[in-house]
Amino acid sequence: MKSEERKAAVAEYKKRKVASGIFALRCSADGQIWVGRAPDVSKIENRLWFTLERGASINRTLQASWQQHGRKAFAIEIVEHLEEESDPYLRESVAKERLAFWRASLSASAF
Repeated sequence: MKSEERKAAVAEYKKRKVASGIFALRCSADGQIWVGRAPDVSKIENRLWFTLERGASINRTLQASWQQHGRKAFAIEIVEHLEEESDPYLRESVAKERLAFWRASLSASAF
């Protein structure tokens, strides 16, 4: 790839719209639910599976459940896409509010 083509590809990548949101990770074997948020929900599933398969999750209860029940017991669901806000403070505030709402609604643990 030539330098100009590479620069154009990088510029296109940076312009892409990234959808942030709230996700729920469910374990069908024990009924536990973890709720978290992601800056890019299109990539969260791969990130979660990668860290859990390597035993590197920072959430000990989630990692223990994964070790006990395995990949087939888990499913991820995007419960809400968050609107893109121009103000970072407002974006953070809305994300925290919606995260708290979903944790309470689903009786879920923090991710």
